[in-house]
Formats: sequence, C-alpha cells, structure tokens
Amino acid sequence: MHIPVMPAESIELMAVRPDGIYLDATAGLGGHTGLIARQLITGAVIANDHDTRSLDMARANTAPWADRICFHYGGFGSLAEAVEQAGFEKVDGLLADLGVSRYQLTAPDRGFSFMSDGPLDMRMDQTISKTAADLVNHTDEKTLADLIFQLGEERRARKIARAIVRARPLRSTLHLADVVERAVPRTGRLHPATKTFMALRMAVNEEPEELDRLLEIGPELLKSGGRMVVISFMSSDDRAVKEKFRALGHSGRVRILTKHPLQPTEEESAANPASRSAKLRALEMI
Repeated sequence: MHIPVMPAESIELMAVRPDGIYLDATAGLGGHTGLIARQLITGAVIANDHDTRSLDMARANTAPWADRICFHYGGFGSLAEAVEQAGFEKVDGLLADLGVSRYQLTAPDRGFSFMSDGPLDMRMDQTISKTAADLVNHTDEKTLADLIFQLGEERRARKIARAIVRARPLRSTLHLADVVERAVPRTGRLHPATKTFMALRMAVNEEPEELDRLLEIGPELLKSGGRMVVISFMSSDDRAVKEKFRALGHSGRVRILTKHPLQPTEEESAANPASRSAKLRALEMI
C-alpha cells in the first residue's frame, strides 16, 4: 500500500465534493485516488498513470470504490484524452504527486535504486525503448556530465561522467553505484550515487518535459472554480510549479491558494520519512 503525502491538505485544497469530477494525474498505487473516491457519492475520479503495473495495484487497492473510479494509462500529455474517455469535458479538481512510489524504488527489476542489484532500466512506462543502460553506455562524456549536473544538481558531475565512460559497459545498478562511489567517495549522509541515479531516472522518463506538459494542460482542464494541487519533491520541480502558477496568477486567470508551499507536519515526516521533502502548491481557476 502507498501512503499518500499530505492527505488532509490535498483533500481540503481540492475542496472535494460528493458530486465532483476529479483527476488524479499520478495515481501510483492509488493512495490519493482512494482518498478522493471515498468522499464521492455521485461524482467520479479519473486515475491516470504511465506505469501499468502501478495501475494494476491501484485497482486492487481502491477496489471498495471501483464504481466511482475511471482508470487511464498515459503520461501528462494524454490527460485531456483521459478526461474525454471518462465522458467529461472539464474537472473540478486535479492532483499531481510528482514523487516516485516506494514500489518503484524497491522493485529490483525496475532498476530505480541501488538498494539491490538489478538491470539499469528506470523506465516508469515500460513501453518506451530508452533505458538507463542506453544512457550510461552510449552517451558521450560531456552530455552525460551535463545531464547529471543539471538534472541531479550534482556538482561532481564531470568526475562521475568520466568514471562511467571509463568503466563501460555498465552492467547493473550496483555496478554503476560502485563506479560512482569509487570516483567520488561519500562525504555526507547521502550515498555518492544518489543524485546520479535521480538524474538518469529523470532523463529516461523525460520528467522535466512531462512536468511542462502537466503545467500547460492541467489548468486548461479545470472548470471555473476548479482547483489544481501539485506536490513536488525536488527544488527544480517546485521552482517550475511556482513560476507557472505565478504567471497564471499575473494573467488574472487563477487565484493562488498557497502563498508559500505547504510542507508535511513533523508528525507526518516522522511517520512517513518519504514525505519530508514534499512541497504542495495549489491554485483555483477563476
């Protein structure tokens, strides 16, 4: 089961009504989807995700409310299609949790982490062809260094990229983690390969581009008075959300509901450490 981040704040800011239509753009394992669905009577929630295995688990986890949930497979670029296929034109609320689920991080065959050995995959959508192995084994050193620096905010990116190129072919997650650790030994709490793995995951799944699509399409799907809630976990993502929301606010199209981003309470952070870096921002369509 997935523990949804900032559940009370999400539901309150979306102003969920029993007859409302809602879109969970990142259904994951169904945590937020279930929270919304249990508030509904005649309304519906569209659960979207581009990881088919996650969607299967979300269906199982939200089975008690199956009569009010429409599942859709696709990225943020297909959100309008998800709403249309469910039989609606606009929604009363849209939620997007940009975090990676614990299932994805802990499944060895997905290759998202170095907690156990696995293939260098990192694809959320298993239908795409590009994998992390393709990136580390076939990208030129400068491009690889830029990718790790820009997406992972890793200041030692050049050393890491040089070590990766020299160690080719990289065979597995633990092989890559060992190569990075030898190049840049641990200096703090984080494993030296943490930011490199994050950068590769973001590149494989085109996460910056996907977020841009969400921020362009999402507001257009809201009814008048509809609300959009975005939960981000990285400073770069939160910055992108903040800038887009601010631009929409200046245009007079929306009302910003969070002057400053909301963050988990100390109690939630202690109970669910994965929530610690979360920042929630919300707007309302005028």
